[in-house]
Amino acid sequence: MNTQTIKTLGELKKSGWSSRSVKEELRQNLISKLRNKETVFEGIYGYEDTVIPELERAILSKHNINLLGLRGQAKTRLARLMVHLLDEWMPIIEGSELNDDPLHPITQFGKLQIEELGELTPIAWIHRDERYTEKLATPDVTVADLIGDVDPIKAASLKLSYSDERVIHYGLIPRSHRCIFVINELPDLQARIQVSLFNILQEGDIQIRGFKLRLPLDIQFVFTANPEDYTNRGSIVTPLKDRIDSQIITHYPGSIEIGKKITRQEALVKDGQAGISVPELARDIIEQIAVEARNSEFVDAKSGVSARLTIAAFENLLSSAERRSLMNGETEANIRLSDIYGIVPAITGKVELVYEGEQEGAGIVARNLIGKAIRTLFVEYFPDPEKAKKQKEGSAYTPISDYFSNGNTVQLLINDQQKVYQEKLDAVPAMDDLIFDSKLSISPKERLFWKEFILFGLSEYSLISKKILENETRFSDLLSSMIDLDNMDFEED
Repeated sequence: MNTQTIKTLGELKKSGWSSRSVKEELRQNLISKLRNKETVFEGIYGYEDTVIPELERAILSKHNINLLGLRGQAKTRLARLMVHLLDEWMPIIEGSELNDDPLHPITQFGKLQIEELGELTPIAWIHRDERYTEKLATPDVTVADLIGDVDPIKAASLKLSYSDERVIHYGLIPRSHRCIFVINELPDLQARIQVSLFNILQEGDIQIRGFKLRLPLDIQFVFTANPEDYTNRGSIVTPLKDRIDSQIITHYPGSIEIGKKITRQEALVKDGQAGISVPELARDIIEQIAVEARNSEFVDAKSGVSARLTIAAFENLLSSAERRSLMNGETEANIRLSDIYGIVPAITGKVELVYEGEQEGAGIVARNLIGKAIRTLFVEYFPDPEKAKKQKEGSAYTPISDYFSNGNTVQLLINDQQKVYQEKLDAVPAMDDLIFDSKLSISPKERLFWKEFILFGLSEYSLISKKILENETRFSDLLSSMIDLDNMDFEED
């Protein structure tokens, strides 16, 4: 239909256009996409066999929906993507506050327009992007915000009695007639405000002060909620929960590969960062940190660990390499494993710590999570160091640990030039052989990153010592570092 040519009610009727509810519209367009094997929720990963089928069933059932899950589980993203299931253009009576359907107006304004102008009633068209309203539930939200209230200024300026329907200033929900309306963090809405939604969800009408007003509102409601909120900040009142037809539980990515897809899609790569060499292992470590955080005894599991942690961490990782290349005047930038400590600020702001975690300190917990991630991934590529410790004749790690026990150290400065960085790592024996024996297919640029990974991994398994200082990461012999520490304590005493 060429919407630009239809300007009046008469022309709209001649075109054969017919009304349908917003839920029927969503349902029919979803049916069409499913039949054509089209992707319905583009850019959503990890929900293909869980959340998305449930959401599609709810839409086919014409249900109001509650998306229940921890933070950073794409609840709002899913709601916003439902807009693509609406018709591209929708006709309304021009000038209508509540998107009056030209064939079935619900407001006094719309009915009067048709009564006075008939077939010449002017028609306007609104795009589907304008048919989405989102409200964050906060304790200060009022019934007037959502439903509406009497506007004394309108009454005075139009010289209307307070009994006239035209003095009403409509809230967000009536203005979302024939649209999708989303309330984020529903439990944060005060109970008395939640009560005001009962009639809208069940009967489709609203109550504003003393007005006998019945508006058959046509709205697709989508709510989001965090299960933590049910105990910490509020709850969804039972009668309202009963009126929400489908509650769909969301979850975090089920694998590192899915997490990497999400991070690749969402992370903002700035101008000048596109050429930075990023080993795939670096991406794995970032995702594994989030996994470790979700399982950590120091992190509040009820609060969850948002996918925003890995996104922000990856952006910081890129910026660490970029900063070094700028300071050294180098044209190429490569991610180093020692850059991983540049992501600590992205972790500390994204995890809720339990009491024990607060006692440890956010920075220490973040570094521990990094260490655990490296430890977990290390044994996926190299022999288990715990077993290597028990081998009497030595292991593949013996030449490396011997190098450090002979008094050698490796000091990796944050701003080491690439040539210096390479010389320091190449000085450690047996690491090339270890990489070769593990049959790893890596590029020459990534080889140094993997050498660092070996040092970091061995330090996590206590075969060598690692110290994190302000501007460097220092590897040395474990025994000598312990003796130095004892001497330091003795002198302090």
